[in-house]
Amino acid sequence: MSNIELLEQTLPVAPLKIAALESCRPLAQKVNDYIVSFRANTINEVSESPLYVNYKSNNYLVDCCCPRFGTGEGKGVLRETIRGTDLFIMTDVCNYSLTYTVNGHLNHMSPDDHYQDLKRIISAATGKAHRINVIMPFLYEGRQHKRTKRESLDCALALEELTAMGVSNIITFDAHDPRVQNAIPLSGFDSFNPPYQFMKAIFRAVPDLLPDKDHLMIISPDEGAMHRAVYFSNILGVEMGMFYKRRDYSVIVNGKNPIVAHEFLGDDVKGKDVIVVDDMISSGGSMLDVARQIKGRGASRVFVCTTFGLFTDGLDQFDEYYEKGYIDKVVTTNLTYLPPELVERPYFIMADMSKFLALIIDSLNHDMTIGAVMSPTEKIHTLLEKRARGEKI
Repeated sequence: MSNIELLEQTLPVAPLKIAALESCRPLAQKVNDYIVSFRANTINEVSESPLYVNYKSNNYLVDCCCPRFGTGEGKGVLRETIRGTDLFIMTDVCNYSLTYTVNGHLNHMSPDDHYQDLKRIISAATGKAHRINVIMPFLYEGRQHKRTKRESLDCALALEELTAMGVSNIITFDAHDPRVQNAIPLSGFDSFNPPYQFMKAIFRAVPDLLPDKDHLMIISPDEGAMHRAVYFSNILGVEMGMFYKRRDYSVIVNGKNPIVAHEFLGDDVKGKDVIVVDDMISSGGSMLDVARQIKGRGASRVFVCTTFGLFTDGLDQFDEYYEKGYIDKVVTTNLTYLPPELVERPYFIMADMSKFLALIIDSLNHDMTIGAVMSPTEKIHTLLEKRARGEKI
């Protein structure tokens, strides 16, 4: 039974509304369109029931904004009622393209600014909405998830703050360390992963990719990404390998210990296509070094799959490595801001997550189990079967 058929058999918690902050409005619009499509042909026979008032709509997006004063201070504004609704607030804390002025000076919005705006919209909705859910694809301060010295625990503090403000569920993607949810053990916290969307995007863009032991291998660029590589290799039935980082712990550069070298553990990659999977590309230096080493070991093609393509140091080095043949494709999702120049690159492939997000929101709005949504194994098996039969994906 499909997820849509299951949704037809359950009642919504409350009328659905989506408050998309400016940082992720294009993604939210696509999510809204999918939900409109999901509901267009469902519950036809009971649509007159009061339980389904506003169930079908052409728009679930709330008119909201966070204007700024001349000093740079802001406020959250809801331009329509959200009383009694199941409110989903969407934000992209990595959208650096947005700006505001502080005493006439132009500032680009940082993750801290986006997080403050999120709290402003929550504050405007608290006490009115039936339930408040936050969709934050890139988990704010997710990389500051543990204390190794005299350090702040920013991610845990943020999660505690959101739940104290009345947030019932926090939905994120590929959390750097999902164990951070231990900070809020009595609240909803779900971290989703996009392996199905990765495989679908690669199969469409690279028709001659052969997902078998003789032609493909999965590589983890470090110890932290091992669980992703293990899942990919097991579900595809191929071998995997891993790089581990040797760091200089006597030096701190840009808040972290610099990498001295990448060491490889695994089978021979010679003549095989290689998929490197990780949660993010930040500056990209580590990922590019791994790709160069894989090519140096005789790999045929290198495909990089990462949930968040941040590219904090720009695209010049990626362009150079593409021209030298070290990387063939870079697959990343549209869960965070993608600069227009990236979309134009010949090596870029986008894994669209809007339909997946729409399904998550619709399932939660019905208080339906999301176990099937969280585990894409069945979908990937179906994808591989289609591929084997030569059907269009």
